[in-house]
Amino acid sequence: MIDKRVKNAKEAIEGIKDGMTLMLGGFGLCGIPENSINALVESDVKDVTCISNNAGVDDFGLGLLLQKRQIKKMISSYVGENAEFERQMLSGELEVELTPQGTLAEKCRAAQAGIPAFYTPAGYGTEIAEGKEVKDFNGKPHILEHAYNADFSIVKAWKGDHAGNLIFKGSARNFNHPMAGAAKITIAEVEELVEVGTLDPNQIHIPGIMIQRIFQGEKFEKRIEQRTVRTKE
Repeated sequence: MIDKRVKNAKEAIEGIKDGMTLMLGGFGLCGIPENSINALVESDVKDVTCISNNAGVDDFGLGLLLQKRQIKKMISSYVGENAEFERQMLSGELEVELTPQGTLAEKCRAAQAGIPAFYTPAGYGTEIAEGKEVKDFNGKPHILEHAYNADFSIVKAWKGDHAGNLIFKGSARNFNHPMAGAAKITIAEVEELVEVGTLDPNQIHIPGIMIQRIFQGEKFEKRIEQRTVRTKE
């Protein structure tokens, strides 16, 4: 069994260069590869294209890369809670490709499965469909969407073993699952790294064949994007 462990996030992101396209798992602040993002911030890599459901918040997650102007283009489905993301988009400083959330997920999954393109009804009749091929299926128009072509995919898992087998926990499975194995190189950041044979094969979500590098993260903040509490009676 190939041992895919690397020492830390800094070693895991080796080879990521200016101008590359990166996939980053997570949904809001749930299941984001915190350590890897921090390593990218410290590396000063620039002009990258990031494929992610959203861009975190201003002072955490991908928001940190936006603060340092390291991101040239964001491919996302949601602007949401990041004021700097919104400001850069509206000012024209940042290229933004807004994509329906399901389409974004499927473009990742298609890349993971080696499928070059697919048809979807999502976005037909909107700006999303401009310039794209349209075909009718069962009397309903569908637009042609191409799978993503990313250099690196960076995902976050709950547990992983030395061979790269991964288990996600709860909502953190979100975009991490379809992004694993969807790029030339996939990096897995895990909360707990165990020996091969420790994980129950029936519980593994992503097999190690899809992962090239794995490391155990540390000091996860696991922030809550919007905390809502009931008024005390």
